[in-house]
Amino acid sequence: DAFRKDDAARAFAYAAAGIRETFGSAEVFIEMVRRSYPVVYRPASVQFEVPMLIEGEVVQSVRMTDAEGRAWLAVYPMERQPEGGWKINGCRLGRLPSLGV
Repeated sequence: DAFRKDDAARAFAYAAAGIRETFGSAEVFIEMVRRSYPVVYRPASVQFEVPMLIEGEVVQSVRMTDAEGRAWLAVYPMERQPEGGWKINGCRLGRLPSLGV
């Protein structure tokens, strides 16, 4: 929703401290997402999967489609915050195979 609304500050607020340190500002972060992860920036559809524990790490998988109808899977490692909330600590993105009928 933050990307859809071009709300760089809100999108950046969901990132873990290490990601915020890497990019330095909300504007730099959202520009990187816009260029490097266009399906994350402007998905045609989004479906959140149930979070999983993989090798001791909580991950959130999200199925997306892009404007051309191609399917993608984004896997977000999550980082537990001292106050108990969660922040996104990266993104692994891959195309899903087409299930042509």
